Amino acid sequence: MQAPTSPLPLHESVQWNTGPLDLDAYLQRIGYRGSLIPSVETLRALQQAHLSSIPFENLDIITGGEIRLNLAHLQNKLVHHRRGGYCHEQNLLFGTLLNQLGFQVVTRGARMLMGEEASTATAIAHTMLVVSAEGRDWLVDVGVGNIGPREPVPLEEGIEVRHGHWEYRMERSPLGLWLLRHRRHDGWFNVYQFGDELYVRADAENHNFHVSHHPESPFVRGIIVQHNGEAVRYSLSNLELKTLSPGQPPTSQQVTIKALPQVLRELFGLELAPEQEHALQQQAAELVATQGEDE
Repeated sequence: MQAPTSPLPLHESVQWNTGPLDLDAYLQRIGYRGSLIPSVETLRALQQAHLSSIPFENLDIITGGEIRLNLAHLQNKLVHHRRGGYCHEQNLLFGTLLNQLGFQVVTRGARMLMGEEASTATAIAHTMLVVSAEGRDWLVDVGVGNIGPREPVPLEEGIEVRHGHWEYRMERSPLGLWLLRHRRHDGWFNVYQFGDELYVRADAENHNFHVSHHPESPFVRGIIVQHNGEAVRYSLSNLELKTLSPGQPPTSQQVTIKALPQVLRELFGLELAPEQEHALQQQAAELVATQGEDE
């Protein structure tokens, strides 16, 4: 996928597997008809299109499926079956697209903070991208649910950017890592931090297995579906639906089990097969019953 500069051919374990990528189908999936020249403008437009079309979700885990990161599976799920996925799926697929278009792109492993102090040393568990374009390095991430940036963020300490009405900032953390922050209604919020260490497909596979199987993983414990929209963002956690607008506290409402498939279709663009809808509704009922027992 990536490696230090070397005169020797790169081993397949550090290369992007772009040969089987169905470029036309991918671009149709995200509704993109713009330039494919590897520029910052193209990178920005592709990231926006991907995020507008492909939601963040863990529904395969909840309904008893497996998350696989080979390119054939990623394309089949996210492109051909118009599903979503979480960070390891989305950023590996998006990075493959960028690589095929001629961008210089590497994967990186991030330590999620989600509001924790930047001095906190959490485990590496998140797959994201660093892309070189027009003489600069850019943080690019299509797999952070409803809190992530919708456009590339320059890797430059102290820089602040606005993506429409959403604001982000890059800093250096007390651990000496890059720190991504997001301005919410209540101030700056630490999203994650990351370094420059080599991070390859095998790392993503390892972290993917952990977060999709560990009993304490949030992706195992409940339904998570999110959409990173341009003006409004949505977050579904079990049956709680939150709506987020720039600079405003989130609003919340409860979704009924019966209405769950309709919410997935209308707000997140997810059309599940009837058997998947039934399995998800059954799991939602079990989660509600378990929460009631815990209370």
